[in-house]
Amino acid sequence: MELSLTKLPWYAQVGAFVALAVAACGTFVYYYELPVRADLTSRRSQLVALRQDIAKGQTTAKQLPQFQSQVTDLEGRLSNLRQVLPEEKDAADLLRRMQTVATQSNLEIKSFKPNTTVTKQLHAEWPITLELEGTYHNLAIFFDRVGKFTRIVNITGLDVKGKDRPAPNATITATCTATTFVLLDKPTPPKTAPKAGAPAAGRGGK
Repeated sequence: MELSLTKLPWYAQVGAFVALAVAACGTFVYYYELPVRADLTSRRSQLVALRQDIAKGQTTAKQLPQFQSQVTDLEGRLSNLRQVLPEEKDAADLLRRMQTVATQSNLEIKSFKPNTTVTKQLHAEWPITLELEGTYHNLAIFFDRVGKFTRIVNITGLDVKGKDRPAPNATITATCTATTFVLLDKPTPPKTAPKAGAPAAGRGGK
């Protein structure tokens, strides 16, 4: 049995053409228009994200000279800090400087004894026991000149004694502790106290 639209009534033919047109439109929308719209929405989202990234980059670029200035300032501060707190202790250099200042102050260093280093979180304290010989006046000049060192040196534990047989330029002997400080490359983490109730280390259970 053959079907032909020409044999259908006119209204049936119109209905058939409308149905075919609707099906064609639906197929076009489903297989072409919707994917294109989805792709367009995705591209618009990407464009918005790119514009935001560009705006952030432009803002960062404007702040770059300020950041560079801050870095330069911090590097300068670090350089100054390294002069005050050297990263490594140098006994020979410090002894040489102490000897120079003592000679300029008409004092004699009888003993120069580095003691045990005390490590803190950001720096280490390096105490040195000094034994000096000279006069009260020259000792005061020596301490004043040491106080003007670029490198920090604290003088503590001063003990001054008169000599039994004084000489014109040697009426006293003095002992003291000169403490200088060393900047640590790797700061020491602070020690945490053990939690209450925690078992003591080294005790095995039964």
